[in-house]
Amino acid sequence: MTEAAATQHQLPVDPPAAAPERDLMSKFDALIAERQALIDTGVTDPFAIVMEQVKSPTEAVIAGRDTILLGTYNYMGMTFDPDVIQAGKDALDQFGSGTNGSRMLNGTFRDHMEVEQALRDFYGVSGAIVFSTGYMANLGMISTLAGKGDYVILDADSHASIYDGCKQGYAEVVRFRHNDIADLDKRLGRLPKDAGKLVVLEGVYSMLGDVAPLKEMVAVAKKHGAMVLSDEAHSMGFYGPNGRGVYEAQGCEGDVDFIVGTFSKSVGTVGGFCVSNHPKFEAIRLACRPYIFTASLPPSVVATAAVSIRKLQHAHEKRARLWESARTLHAGLKEMGFRLGTETPDSAILAVILEDQTQAVAMWQALLDGGLYVNMARPPATPAGTYLLRCSLCAEHTPEQIQKVLGMFEAAGRAVGVLA
Repeated sequence: MTEAAATQHQLPVDPPAAAPERDLMSKFDALIAERQALIDTGVTDPFAIVMEQVKSPTEAVIAGRDTILLGTYNYMGMTFDPDVIQAGKDALDQFGSGTNGSRMLNGTFRDHMEVEQALRDFYGVSGAIVFSTGYMANLGMISTLAGKGDYVILDADSHASIYDGCKQGYAEVVRFRHNDIADLDKRLGRLPKDAGKLVVLEGVYSMLGDVAPLKEMVAVAKKHGAMVLSDEAHSMGFYGPNGRGVYEAQGCEGDVDFIVGTFSKSVGTVGGFCVSNHPKFEAIRLACRPYIFTASLPPSVVATAAVSIRKLQHAHEKRARLWESARTLHAGLKEMGFRLGTETPDSAILAVILEDQTQAVAMWQALLDGGLYVNMARPPATPAGTYLLRCSLCAEHTPEQIQKVLGMFEAAGRAVGVLA
């Protein structure tokens, strides 16, 4: 039989079985199940709260109930300031609702220039660049400043946006233990002396509300020839004599190279920024992908931010009220027997630490049912194994509200067995 004839008599071969389709969403099954198990207990979904009406910086309607807000970042209460609101309305009338482009193309309007000037004046610096969010500011600055062959040295408890900025760049990442000056010194000492180094710090850490020893850490960074970026998102507006942040309060303004911040907290709107006195700072606009390749903020947003920032320059009374509320709330919760994230009222954030998720959820639900909204936080957002209720104070909280909040915590704590 010829080879051709043999080939003709071969049995047909079935095509290989198709590989089973891979569902890319299957990796989230455990997360979905965990959330559903939480909801099945009968509690309100902590991650799906809807503000049906916001009456003031400190009051809202949630699930049809008047609720005191103690879980927002509206530290200075600027969201309802009449001048801030009017600036947004005027910008809407004059420039419309959006920019329809990036800052590099058609997306720079009058008020983008005005808010950057307001930032220069507020911080007393020569350079300011506005990003679409605070997350984008960290993402853009870190990935652009530190490139291949450079090193980013960051606190292990750094915000997700800082970690993501490292991922987007090509620098080597070195972590040091949270707020550990000696560990920072040791790790910097192991790096090549001639390498570019950027130490990234935060003034206030958002989960526990603890403050970084910036003065000592900046001194260590400078000893090793590193540049320093400090994220002051949770301290702008009320920390330091001019409200610039922890770095101002600790007297190291001249040694911090870059300050990152956000409009979504004390400023009361949305957006992010970086300010600096570096003579080459403007070059960031030409190289920073998260700045170049995204739409610019609407004119109404930057108009409100500019007015808010200028008012924050002189908000000494607001700062004093905020600190008084922080001291009162911290002392009251501590006296009741709650375990707090800091021994003293170090910032506008107070963390009430619970034993586990079950206790945290029960306490959170009891407070919500009583008319108080706080944040429930858990790993990975918090340090490993830590479950907490995060309280964020506002300068507009009245002394009467603070006393009412203390009463709500005591009642909830006793109802769920946190307090004896």
